[in-house]
Amino acid sequence: MIQQDIPPQLRWACRRGMLELDIILLRFLEYSYLHLSPAEQALFSQLLECNDQDLFRWLLSKETQPEEHLQSIVEKIRAYALSGL
Repeated sequence: MIQQDIPPQLRWACRRGMLELDIILLRFLEYSYLHLSPAEQALFSQLLECNDQDLFRWLLSKETQPEEHLQSIVEKIRAYALSGL
């Protein structure tokens, strides 16, 4: 993967107020983002506009579900995080 291909504003948007989210989102960005389709990349950008509390619940607790159009990208990030890569 070529780091220069990742838009810097996405890297900045992955830095959150919770360390757990920083780690999950930045690693996903670095290792998986460039392998996503353009539509999935757009969903990832939309997801980063959500607040930290919602992201935490969606990615780490499964207690609540994201809006339907974000469900697929949340599942990809969750699967990546659980894979331990």
